[in-house]
Amino acid sequence: MAVKYVFVTGGVVSGLGKGITAASLGRLLKARGYKVTMQKFDPYINIDPGTMNPIQHGEVFVTDDGAETDLDLGHYERFIDESLTRNSNVTTGKVYWSVLEKERHGDFGGGTVQVIPHITNEIKSRFHRSLSEETEIAIIEVGGTVGDIESQPYIEAIRQFQHDVGRENCILIHVALMVYLPASEEMKTKPIQMSVKELQRLGIQPDVVVCRTEYEIDDNLKDKISLFCNVPASHVVQNLTVDMLYEAPLAMEREKLADVVLQSLRLENRKPDLTDWENMVENLRHPDKTVKIAMVGKYTQLHDAYLSVVEALKHGGISCRAKVDITWVDSEELNEKNLDQTLHSVDGILVPGGFGNRGTEGMILAAQYARVHKIPYLGICLGMQMAIVEFARHVLGYEDANSIELAPETTHPVIALMPDQEDVEDLGGTLRLGSYPCVLAEGSRSYELFGKKEIQERHRHRYEVNNAFRKELDEKGMSIVGTSPDAHIVEMIEIAGHPFFVGTQGHPEFKSRPNHAHPLFRGFVQAAVDKKTAEEAAMKG
Repeated sequence: MAVKYVFVTGGVVSGLGKGITAASLGRLLKARGYKVTMQKFDPYINIDPGTMNPIQHGEVFVTDDGAETDLDLGHYERFIDESLTRNSNVTTGKVYWSVLEKERHGDFGGGTVQVIPHITNEIKSRFHRSLSEETEIAIIEVGGTVGDIESQPYIEAIRQFQHDVGRENCILIHVALMVYLPASEEMKTKPIQMSVKELQRLGIQPDVVVCRTEYEIDDNLKDKISLFCNVPASHVVQNLTVDMLYEAPLAMEREKLADVVLQSLRLENRKPDLTDWENMVENLRHPDKTVKIAMVGKYTQLHDAYLSVVEALKHGGISCRAKVDITWVDSEELNEKNLDQTLHSVDGILVPGGFGNRGTEGMILAAQYARVHKIPYLGICLGMQMAIVEFARHVLGYEDANSIELAPETTHPVIALMPDQEDVEDLGGTLRLGSYPCVLAEGSRSYELFGKKEIQERHRHRYEVNNAFRKELDEKGMSIVGTSPDAHIVEMIEIAGHPFFVGTQGHPEFKSRPNHAHPLFRGFVQAAVDKKTAEEAAMKG
């Protein structure tokens, strides 16, 4: 069958959860046996979010094929349980860059380059690029808010595309805010109406209106929206706030979102199988234990900077019926004086990735505290590197040990620049990015967790463990348990005799799923549970 397209736009205000609505729909369609892919178009002019401040933009999500993408792609992968690609995230910067390269190459024959048709044609061409041979339905989210100047070329491209492929093959879902006035205790539909009117002015009639709301919408309000927005009342769907993110697909199933979409696309509405997802949500809803995990990072002001790590911890908790309470620790504020007070009551310590020297001494202190006090520790990328620096300083006795990224003058550079990064000048898209193989040592904790010798993890780094120090580290108890197939790059470390002390150069959080927790996060949370259980048993006597 021809590929069917579902576009998702947002109206009234940003931050409504278009991505979660789109991802929920993806899960519901997949539960009905359809092969689904997803795509995000971002109106910002950056080529990608790789050089953007995490505190401003949130985390950079990395795909298997090495693209630095918007964090919404993480939601997509976690909900539909499919790996996406560099073609799944398109920015205005990429679109204009491509058009300008063609112009410089002479592809337009000396003609004037314009938004219409050149920019819109480039956008339309990218609607196809994320598709595989098996794809049946493509869900495409357009970032920003309808009415923004930045979004207009995308809206026009959608209008043209729908005309090209036919309305039965291309529908539009508009997610807009239902405004509640506390003073009068009234729900107001006018902002939704005006948002849809703006779409209509631009030549697009939405097929489904999703009302983002904190309160139930009655039939009278749905009828009103139906009348003024020119959609059937059954195509006015409420998106109520849910207690837990992963409840969203189940909530949207109750609202019959997938039913309405399939009807609009003229596709068979098969009976969904959501058993696996329902069981996962049930485990999330009803944990039988709680563990406290310290997240020691430099971007703790914005929790979205570590979104995938937070979700992966949640997944680890689901796998062992444990609620994970995160204690956010600003590594810049962590010092010798407040270290014990901050960390003595936690059941696990996680140091995530990052760049630059800000807050790294606090990370080193956290790694030392975990090592000495036998607290489960998971170090991700920079978190692994700082654990190695700590070990080199306090076990090997190299007081000035450091990464050359942070202290180029160090005489003990236990973390060095990767050789292929030495002449790199540009920041964006130049790191070691994407999925790389790792060979695990048999008998290691990591090998036990993964259950196989060779694994694949996604990466985003420029520095690596200095091989000149590998032998010393290993002899003193920091085992190199994972390397690249040629044994040159250190990928994973463990500390012998520790309940759980694991560092990985990769970013396992990007591959964790709510119904399939990543082995490292599953093992880490279980180790935290075991620690707490043992302590409670000891207190009881």
